[in-house]
Amino acid sequence: MKLQSDPHSGANTITGYGPGYVEINQTPYSHPVLLSSNGAIAEWPVQSFEGLTATHFAQMVDLKPELILIGTGTRQRFPSPELLKPLISAKIGFEVMNSQAACRTYNILVGEGRQVVLALIVEPAE
Repeated sequence: MKLQSDPHSGANTITGYGPGYVEINQTPYSHPVLLSSNGAIAEWPVQSFEGLTATHFAQMVDLKPELILIGTGTRQRFPSPELLKPLISAKIGFEVMNSQAACRTYNILVGEGRQVVLALIVEPAE
């Protein structure tokens, strides 16, 4: 799926998403990513949803967003509340959804000028 972005905004945007990849600023990535609306694009060291730890969520707190979107792969799955403690303690809002919905929502929030972080699990193409 191709997503449209505003090339003049200067913000990181999702420009495409499909099986096994996400495209950010027209560059494809085939691994999980941690993406800030106006910061760096980093490889998120998560192998799978089952491999998530509280440390992965603590890494997001350091980016000081107003909201975090968590894309859990091809289907929506909810991390245990224990893993989300770093976000709750920092009083940072978060939403959990499948990765495709997280990409769309991220672009909408970036278009509104929001400080948002996207933590995205990119599952390998089958």
